[in-house]
Amino acid sequence: MKTLTLYELNSLVRETIELELDREYWVEAELLEAHEVRGHCYMQLVQKDESRNTPIAQASARCWKSAWMLIRPHFERVTGQRLHAGLKVLLKVYAQFHENYGFSWIVTDIDPTYTMGDMARKRQEIIRKLGEEGVLELQKELPFPMFAQRIAVVSSANAAGYGDFVNQLEQNQYGFRFHTQLFPAIMQGEQVEESVISALNTINSHLDDFDCVVIIRGGGAVADLSGFDTLALAENVANFPLPVITGIGHERDESILDMISHTRVKTPTAAAAFLISHLKEVLDRLQEAQDFIVNKVQSVMLVEKSRLARLSTQLPVMFSLVKTRQEAAINLFYQRIVGKIQRHIETENNKCSMFRMKCTASVESRMLREQHRLEMLGQRVDASNPERLLKRGYSITYYRGKCVRDASSLQPGDVIETRLEKGTVKSVVKAFDEPLGQ
Repeated sequence: MKTLTLYELNSLVRETIELELDREYWVEAELLEAHEVRGHCYMQLVQKDESRNTPIAQASARCWKSAWMLIRPHFERVTGQRLHAGLKVLLKVYAQFHENYGFSWIVTDIDPTYTMGDMARKRQEIIRKLGEEGVLELQKELPFPMFAQRIAVVSSANAAGYGDFVNQLEQNQYGFRFHTQLFPAIMQGEQVEESVISALNTINSHLDDFDCVVIIRGGGAVADLSGFDTLALAENVANFPLPVITGIGHERDESILDMISHTRVKTPTAAAAFLISHLKEVLDRLQEAQDFIVNKVQSVMLVEKSRLARLSTQLPVMFSLVKTRQEAAINLFYQRIVGKIQRHIETENNKCSMFRMKCTASVESRMLREQHRLEMLGQRVDASNPERLLKRGYSITYYRGKCVRDASSLQPGDVIETRLEKGTVKSVVKAFDEPLGQ
């Protein structure tokens, strides 16, 4: 059996491929990977089963520097983005087999219109889904704060556009004060979606500190805008509770992020100009309201001043009429009071007369009764008068000025005084057994 070395076998394969696949082919594929090395572009191609989204074919492809330097600018200019994973492309290739490096498809051209069609299809699919979810107009329905001065900025910290945005706000001709806080994010490449959503999530945790959000990008290539055309980012912005202004710096048709945002401007400086202009409009409205109030007050004051002037001329006449009416009312009231007082006095006089008559009769009756009672008492007193008793032959004995009622209360030797009708007699008490003659 004849054997071959690996080099001989690979050489045979190369010759066979060069003989059998000796022309170029247009091939549809999805980029699994794409990157540049020393000016050459290396790609990994894949074809997926659409029903299961699983790979059914894979291959390596290369675009040499000489061709890539012409293909890339044209592709990026037409599509507005760089080659990146997930992009569907139409490549013009020919087969190449190298004994040392193996098989590869060599890319000689890329049709950007094919990619544009796929991008448009994906874009319409995202827009359709956002419409079904009912979130396309959510941002635009949010009221924009009148005094939008606290700005959360999503941008690259080193981007020239961010610096221009901040400088324009700080140096505005009206002297408005803005407070900006940067939430750094990657604004180009495949990490745009994840980075911007992360920044928005951080802002969402401090909603009370801000009035609106500004997503700006400046100084980057147009080819880096594909990250702003994703469903996840669009859904996040659409449901964000603060108004979102986009200024991601491009002249082509608006991105899905622009479409879903509250306000879309072209550049970071335009975003700053929008905020300044909005605050100026608010200031103008306040000034107009102030002028209206001042004019209205002045007009009312003139009307009232005129009315007061008319009233001041009418006051003397009105006062005279009022005075006359009030004096008449007072006189009438006085006469009514006097009449009531007189009637009340007459009534009370009548009551007093009747009471006096009743009192007189009652006093006279009482006096007669009391006089009769006094006469009876006098008779009783007269009947008890000691003088009457003395006249009847009785006598009254006194000892030391007191009437003696009990003989045992006297002692022998006591001097007693006996009162008779005519005169008095003094006696000395002796013992009962002592003879009277002694």
